Parts: sequence; structure tokens; C-alpha cells
Amino acid sequence: MGVSLSTARWIAPLSFAYDFAAQQYGLNSSPNMLDIHNQNISFWSPYPYFIGAFFFPQQLFQLAWLYRLWKLDPSKVTERAELDKIVDFVPYYALGNVCIGTWMFFWNANRLDISAIFVYLNSFAQLYYIYNRLQPMNTNSTSSILTHVVSKTFAGIGILDLLHNTSAGFFVDQGPSTLVKAGTGVLFAGLAATSDWIFGGCQVYNLVALAVGQSVYGNKDWSKLLGAYAVGTAAVVGLRNYFKSARPPYVRVKEDYHVTAQDEAYDRV
Repeated sequence: MGVSLSTARWIAPLSFAYDFAAQQYGLNSSPNMLDIHNQNISFWSPYPYFIGAFFFPQQLFQLAWLYRLWKLDPSKVTERAELDKIVDFVPYYALGNVCIGTWMFFWNANRLDISAIFVYLNSFAQLYYIYNRLQPMNTNSTSSILTHVVSKTFAGIGILDLLHNTSAGFFVDQGPSTLVKAGTGVLFAGLAATSDWIFGGCQVYNLVALAVGQSVYGNKDWSKLLGAYAVGTAAVVGLRNYFKSARPPYVRVKEDYHVTAQDEAYDRV
């Protein structure tokens, strides 16, 4: 799934604008997002304000990432290499924005069974990207750092979206079964074992959002267990990333770029 630079420079900001406009519709329509949330409480319902608190700073990182997509000059070899890191993620980024923007219309129509389709598509696409395509973070490259932050936070909140929409869409007004409790622990333990600070931090945040939400909605024992999962997830992520043998694949290199005929062709795109 690849696109040219010229295509990337249009679909990325357009998809951002579409998602942003859809979210504004969702917040200001009647019923709005929160109304639908409150009508469909279940065992994976988070405290809703955690979601808004997550998206505000995340969108600032997106804007910085989009700015570099337009600002960098592909005729300069080093800047073209920086663009490569951004453009590779653009198809997944655009797909995610379109999915979440479209999700909003079905969510506000209280068709949570259909909205779940768009959540699943987005979440699995983002997880595929960070686990299978994303290159190690080069801490000397602003583009690499921003791409890691944007892609991993997209995937990170996608886990919460997936759990939330599944429970609200298909198990409304139900408490957690033993299978749900065990499955939640296994899921987050597995994510923690494969997470760096960014993606792992998102999982801790997700669990805190779920714990607070379940406490507010009266599931005190389940809330306490989710809080314990959050502490455990934070410990696993912290230990995994502290010890040298298990640190995430970050590199700090200045790459040696060489202009080739293929490079020159790219520059003309």
C-alpha cells in the first residue's frame, strides 16, 4: 500500500480535515457522541472525557507531521529521505481518518453494529503498520520520531475504540464475565510485552480510562481489577524498555545519502 509524494500531500490533509469535521458534527449534533455513549454502557465503556483528552494533543502531533509532509523539499536529498519516512505511513493514516470519520455518522445514528466495522478496519490497519511496516525510530530524524508518535498513538487509542464499540454495540448493559476479565488481562499483557514507551503508554492510559469509567458506572470490583491491570501493564512496559536487551529498536544515526537515477525520478514527482 504505497502512494506517490504528490498523492500523499493531498490525501493526508484531506483525510485529517474529513475526520476533524466529522468529530465536530459528532460533538454538536443531537443526539451527540456523549448521548450515544451514555445510552450504551457496558463492561468496556471508558470514562468518555479521557478520549477527548487524548485526541487534543494527538492532533497537535498530527499537524506537526502534516506540516513536514508539505514543508520538506524532495529536490534535496536529505529532505527526500525524511519524506520517505512520512509518505510510507500516509495510506494507513488516511484510511484511519476516513474510517473514524465515517464511524461517527453510524455511532450518532445509534447503529453501533455498523460503526464497529469501521473501528475494526482502522484498528487492525494501524496495528499491522506499527508491527509489520514501521521502521526503527531514528532519534536523529524528526520525521521518524513524529511518524512513530502519530502511528503508535493512532494504534494505541484504536485498542480502546475496538473494546468500547464492541461492548457497547453487542453487550449493552452487561457486566464483565470471567472470560472477559481474563481476556482483558491477557490482551493487555500481550500488548505490554511488545510495546515501547509510546504504544505501551497508550495501553496504560486505555486501562486507566476503562477503570475510571467502570467506577463511575458502578462496577467497582471490575474497576479495581482494571486499575491493577494498568499498574501491571505500566510495570511490564517500564521493565521491558529499561533493560538494554529489551529496549525498543531506536537508532541514532546520520544516514549517508547518495543520489541515484531513481532518486532523481522521485524528486520530479
